[in-house]
Amino acid sequence: MAKRYRLNALTGTGTIALALAMSGALAGCATVPAANDAPVAPVAAAQPDGEAQIAAILSRMSLENKVAQLIQPQINTVTAEEMRQYRWGSYLNGGNGGPYGEEFAPAGEWLRLADEMWDASTAPLPNGEPAVPTMWGTDAVHGHTNVIGATIFPHNIGLGATRDADLVRRIGHATAVEIEVTGIDWNFSPTVAVARDDRWGRTYESYSEDPRLVATMGAALIEGLQGRKGSDDFLGQGRVIATAKHFFGDGGTDQGVDQGDVNGDIDALKSIHAVPYPAAIAAGVETIMASFNSINGRKMHGNEALLTGVLRGEMGFDGLVVGDWNGHGQVAGCTVSNCPQSLMAGLDIYMVPDDAVALHTSLVSQVRDGTIPMARVDEAVTRVLRVKQAAGLLGPNAEKPSERANAGDMTKLGSPEHRSIAREAVAKSQVLLKNDGVLPFAAGTNVLVAGTAADSIAQASGGWTLTWQGGTELDNDMFPGATSIFAGIEQAARSGGGSATLSEDGNYTAKPDVAVVVFGEEPYAEFAGDRKTLVFPDDEGLDLLRKFDSEGVPTVAVFLSGRPLWMNRELNAADAFVASWLPGSEGAGVADVLFGARPATGKLSFSWPAGCDGKPLNSADGALFPLGYGRALTDTAPLPELDETCAFLGGGAAAEWYGNGRLANGIVATAGGTDLPNLRGTGGGVTAVGLDKDRQEDARRIAMAAGSALTLQGEGTGSFRISYSLEAAPSGPVSASSGSATTDLTTGLTLAAGKGWREMLLTPACLADAGNSLTIRTEAPLTFSLASVERVALPEGTACSF
Repeated sequence: MAKRYRLNALTGTGTIALALAMSGALAGCATVPAANDAPVAPVAAAQPDGEAQIAAILSRMSLENKVAQLIQPQINTVTAEEMRQYRWGSYLNGGNGGPYGEEFAPAGEWLRLADEMWDASTAPLPNGEPAVPTMWGTDAVHGHTNVIGATIFPHNIGLGATRDADLVRRIGHATAVEIEVTGIDWNFSPTVAVARDDRWGRTYESYSEDPRLVATMGAALIEGLQGRKGSDDFLGQGRVIATAKHFFGDGGTDQGVDQGDVNGDIDALKSIHAVPYPAAIAAGVETIMASFNSINGRKMHGNEALLTGVLRGEMGFDGLVVGDWNGHGQVAGCTVSNCPQSLMAGLDIYMVPDDAVALHTSLVSQVRDGTIPMARVDEAVTRVLRVKQAAGLLGPNAEKPSERANAGDMTKLGSPEHRSIAREAVAKSQVLLKNDGVLPFAAGTNVLVAGTAADSIAQASGGWTLTWQGGTELDNDMFPGATSIFAGIEQAARSGGGSATLSEDGNYTAKPDVAVVVFGEEPYAEFAGDRKTLVFPDDEGLDLLRKFDSEGVPTVAVFLSGRPLWMNRELNAADAFVASWLPGSEGAGVADVLFGARPATGKLSFSWPAGCDGKPLNSADGALFPLGYGRALTDTAPLPELDETCAFLGGGAAAEWYGNGRLANGIVATAGGTDLPNLRGTGGGVTAVGLDKDRQEDARRIAMAAGSALTLQGEGTGSFRISYSLEAAPSGPVSASSGSATTDLTTGLTLAAGKGWREMLLTPACLADAGNSLTIRTEAPLTFSLASVERVALPEGTACSF
């Protein structure tokens, strides 16, 4: 097995210590305990022969192949034949992408595709032009979780609660090994966002609201993924390329709106949101990803002052800057297939999942007409080549994916060693907020475990798990080798001479000694998880806790969430309350704390809100539990009765039934009696798949067979307003019904076909007795795209329209 050598060490200013010092200017920033961290190894000197090799390759490349190095399509659309033709410098799998169109393909298929892409990219070119190997990037954000059987570690918010940088470093190494098993080169991780508003749907991807803790943990994961900078195994066996993301300010958008605006004095913003990056650079991070958000109204993908001036000029980063999913298309004056502004601003690789060929054409043309100087192209390509060289992808010793260390060794995917690390991380991440003496459980305790989440590995894992958004439709069979929270409790109870019984609805015949209620947020990712308030909308956990209290059964609440939420009612109702975050595949780690096999050491990395609207940012004012709070099992001091008043409770059904790629809480989609969670999947002749409209998978492409029907069931009043598009006119009758009313859609849809995104209004003028459901029926095959469904109050007499 050939050893991978780093021929050119990227250097940069700043150290972890400098990053921590930068954050000292933060007024009111709570102090956190120092993480278990070790000194960064000295920087290796750059070796001239490495630069000479890169210069020689660059000098022999055609313009077309140089530009191809700067473009990154996704495996759902790019083929090996296209790779051979265009020689893309890199490619990725999106959150819902899988080899050969199979999202849940076994690990061996991922490796097979990696070989095919490698072979296509390295096939000889005419005229002696060098064939530069491609590289594959993936979002392994809490383990290699796109692949069935991988170890699923806690999400970053839980790792922040451990305060253990060495543990995070070991998690990075384990993740890198599992990535290597499938032949992938590059991980788009860690997220080093400093989340400042818990309403943001990506809060769980942040280690903390404290930038110093984020800096320490992010640097540790980088060292785990890549190896220590300057060490012999840097990007060697068991190591992959890491990415710090998203530069910068992604966690500071107004009201926590994903991809939104971050406003304020630039130096003040940098003192919070830029703090993790010097630490990441000092740790040797090879790549940094640009953020979707805007800074003072300017999109980061086109912000030269920050991408070049701050990141490179001030921070000294000379590595590779990669874009996020079509993020360049959001820059003013750009489209997804035409955006010289991003390259000129400092982006080196465009992540353009589905429009690679069109973007290639426009960039080549813009270099030829002088819009983009050749020197800028050469600079960006040089950075790409340096990363490939550092990862051992260039030169005579470069190996195709299946020939590398760990490749195809399926015993290392979800190995006992890696699962042990994950179990340790789960236990250390549990934060005990209340304990009236019910914990730890004594030997011989008979435990009832309740709640629909108790035996759901998918819900315990959250988003970015097998699919982009995750989902409770993923049953436990999809997670071989994993342990649910109930299974972990059952093992612990039996080993102590007791018992554990699963009863999702809380019913029992023999009264238990104690009940554990496992409940929480259903999985989500990115904008689909954005909230307007911090109210937890599902009363399942609260109802169970109150039921057991009325029956005289002591209770422990285990709350699964990607952020702190207003839980005053549940805290009052429970005898003990554990913030479990999103622990992943090793539910036994939760049981370890409940039974006292491990101490409760987790500390809040985010302050816990006292109110339900939105918490003050990084402040103890208004916090029920401050940053750093967490009880030991021996701390049984009573928690005062909490105020349960919240103006947002009982606000009625949401007006939006479906939007931003997600069904609203309480809205159910079915077809032929089959549930379609989050309006995805197949049932009753209906297939719904993700579609990009304005953002990644914020819409659905729906194919209906002849005689099929799709129903959305919910509550609300008013007319239906639907955002949709239809490429071809229906070939048979189509109708909509609600309550006792039915209206024919055929003529309206025929007129709307081929006219892009449109708005349909179904008012009392054509749907007089609208009820709590909406059903679309078709007598012939029908395919359409759906972006949103809302219930709206419209003026009396408003006509139906298409």
